[in-house]
Amino acid sequence: MGHTMSEKILARAASQKKVAPGDLINARVDMALGNDITAPVAIKEFQKIGVTDVFDRERIALIPDHFTPNKDIAAAQQSKLVRSFASDMGIKHYYEVGRMGIEHALLPELGLVLPGEVVIGADSHTCTYGALGAFSTGVGSTDLAAVMATGELWFKVPPTIRVHFKGELRPYVGGKDLILYTIGQLGVDGARYCSLEFSGPVVENLSMDDRFSMCNMAIEAGAKTGLIPPDEVTFNYLQGRAVRPFEAVVPDADAEFLEYYSWEVEGLEPQVSLPYSPANAEPVSKTAGEPVDQVVIGSCTNGRMEDLRQAARLLEGRKVHPRVRLIVIPATQEIYRQAMREGLLEIFVEAEGAVSTPTCGPCLGGHMGILGEGESAVATTNRNFVGRMGHTSSKVYLSNPSVAAAAAVAGCITPPEEI
Repeated sequence: MGHTMSEKILARAASQKKVAPGDLINARVDMALGNDITAPVAIKEFQKIGVTDVFDRERIALIPDHFTPNKDIAAAQQSKLVRSFASDMGIKHYYEVGRMGIEHALLPELGLVLPGEVVIGADSHTCTYGALGAFSTGVGSTDLAAVMATGELWFKVPPTIRVHFKGELRPYVGGKDLILYTIGQLGVDGARYCSLEFSGPVVENLSMDDRFSMCNMAIEAGAKTGLIPPDEVTFNYLQGRAVRPFEAVVPDADAEFLEYYSWEVEGLEPQVSLPYSPANAEPVSKTAGEPVDQVVIGSCTNGRMEDLRQAARLLEGRKVHPRVRLIVIPATQEIYRQAMREGLLEIFVEAEGAVSTPTCGPCLGGHMGILGEGESAVATTNRNFVGRMGHTSSKVYLSNPSVAAAAAVAGCITPPEEI
């Protein structure tokens, strides 16, 4: 019997010939990540351990991206602690405001996460890097502290659920819609502590931006990680980016899966997840007409170049509805610069939207777009739980960038083709 991607990657990291679901292993970590919310806790725990140095100055990334630019004194103190630790330890991959980006967009852009590697981050959406064929997963801050000290972490090998997509996608349908549909079918705990492995001709034809979007939200189905087998699309993306050699891993043809799903996408509409769960996914036509007060286009899910281009196509030559606030957040400084070169930022501003420096800000209800009592937002973010973006009575609808841009123009949820 063959092995899945997760089993092969973890076996290699644990220096074992093979592992099976349920095995407890100690694995070597290739890259560890912390941000301005989670890293301070990890740093304090690291200091309690009594070690004087990190395991590898080039295998740790510290990125202040959640409450930055600092929204208040508490946030400034958090960032100051991370900044000081990075300086004291000589950590190479610390990225300050003006150079940083949203962590899960920045690390792939810089070639710091690679196929076949084990990547951990003190942030639940670390599973994003599975789009590159890495076993990447979110951990707690204390686990991050342990990795910073030792370079290793224990894992329970997860079983794998394979999701196979076939057919041809309609216009305005992409990776975000595929993952929202998947979460809608499986539920928020349908893949609990499993690897979600995405396959099929639809996935093979997706761009890297769409793949990142899919794997980013694997955690919303309860998955430990989301994975896409590396192929030419992956390798072309990594050309000139990868900072070190890598050895890609693909699943064996006779790999054993806990569950297998095969879905036809021919009639799949853009998906909208209604409050208060990502699993409340419905076709956009069934949610049309819901009024909105705010639209957010950005986040580690959909703040990349293709996302901004999709939004700009809908917004060009149009104005944001008078009662709607449009906030656009490019995910990294490089994406910001590219959007500026392509004239996208001018389109957003001409449409009367606000463009922000890279930040997670509104996604977690941190800053840069907090919702008031009873307000609604359409967002290209990844979670829409009660109070996620502000007041507990506010509502967040999750969508792809085209649906979000259409809502900004119409003032309500609207199929993009109607704009």
